Amino acid sequence: MSNRPPFLPYGRHLIEDDDVAAVAEVLRGEFLTTGPTVQAFEDVLAQRTEARFAVACSSGTAALHLAALALDLKPGDSIIVPAVTFLATANAARYVGADVVFADVDPDTGLLTPESAEAALKRAHGAVRALFPVHLNGQTPDMAALGAIAKKRGLAVVEDACHALGATYHSVGGRRVAVGSCADATMATFSFHPVKTVAMGEGGAITTNDEAFAQRLKYLRSHGMVREPAEFQVREQAFAADGAPNPWYYEMPEPGLNYRASDIHCALGLSQLRKLDRFVAARRSLAAAYDRALASLTTIVRPIKHVPWCEPAWHLYVVRIDFAAAGVSRATLMRALQKEGIGSQVHYLPVHRQPYYRRLYGDLTLPGADAYYEQVLSLPLFVGMDESDVTRIAESLARILKGQP
Repeated sequence: MSNRPPFLPYGRHLIEDDDVAAVAEVLRGEFLTTGPTVQAFEDVLAQRTEARFAVACSSGTAALHLAALALDLKPGDSIIVPAVTFLATANAARYVGADVVFADVDPDTGLLTPESAEAALKRAHGAVRALFPVHLNGQTPDMAALGAIAKKRGLAVVEDACHALGATYHSVGGRRVAVGSCADATMATFSFHPVKTVAMGEGGAITTNDEAFAQRLKYLRSHGMVREPAEFQVREQAFAADGAPNPWYYEMPEPGLNYRASDIHCALGLSQLRKLDRFVAARRSLAAAYDRALASLTTIVRPIKHVPWCEPAWHLYVVRIDFAAAGVSRATLMRALQKEGIGSQVHYLPVHRQPYYRRLYGDLTLPGADAYYEQVLSLPLFVGMDESDVTRIAESLARILKGQP
């Protein structure tokens, strides 16, 4: 029997007995999809994010796509997207034919700044319709300032909040609000992939305070179908001679997609949401333990800068490493950590460097994004770890960087 410690991936879910029981209850029930558990999940998510409405869907990518559709973004429109993000943030614009204007980021945080957003607006061609700021690693950009820019220019704001469920930030006037409250945005999008703080297997959601957007999101996630008699347009088809709506009838005012979340997924998500405070607290505690454990390496290894306006809900624990000073390449370090049972990852290759976008828009020079990317590494962070795991990771990292066997 091996005495090697267990492998630590950069992120993973924590499923407990009550989560299993919640899913089993749905499996034994009448609705596997389009049932009451979806609405129950949406109600709790809206409450936790302090938004009026929450609309569940099949993934964080679907959430971003639905938001772009709900805004009626189209060819000829442009959207500002920070270069450091996952592919889906930018791709949501392309799904609807709109163009992406990549904005630079703060090299110490990877976050969009008001200055870089303004610079992107000046570079944009065509009508800029929306700003898609990204809450990276669990921290938010300065949403009060970005919201003010958007308001001045008449832009919609869609927060990619997939990393930051459970975080709060200071809005206008210093008021502390929950990420997802849409205090400075039109909509906010979330992911419930297994490495996120709350897991559904696969799943996503959009929050908003606008009832019309909420209703449109709901029918766009289900083929564009409308079943409410008050919304029917072709009355001779919709209603019987006595004026009663035909019981089978539905209409499609515009095409939608099959982006529904099932009751099975929402049962897991609902059970996990009830643990959000515990999960966020555990991640914050582990991040603080990392900060302490890595303090002796600060000439080579630095945690990303903490922004003063946000109380983060850490999705990732990211360090910036001066690989040149250490004399170790990032690939060499990652392989060495892997051999010691420690996973790591890079979040992210700036999207403007991807072949598709380079062909589309040419080579861009975004020095903040490039500087951030060249040094970052995500270390393991998930509920279920403890401080001894953090100590083990820090010791391995220090030994490898110092060239010790």
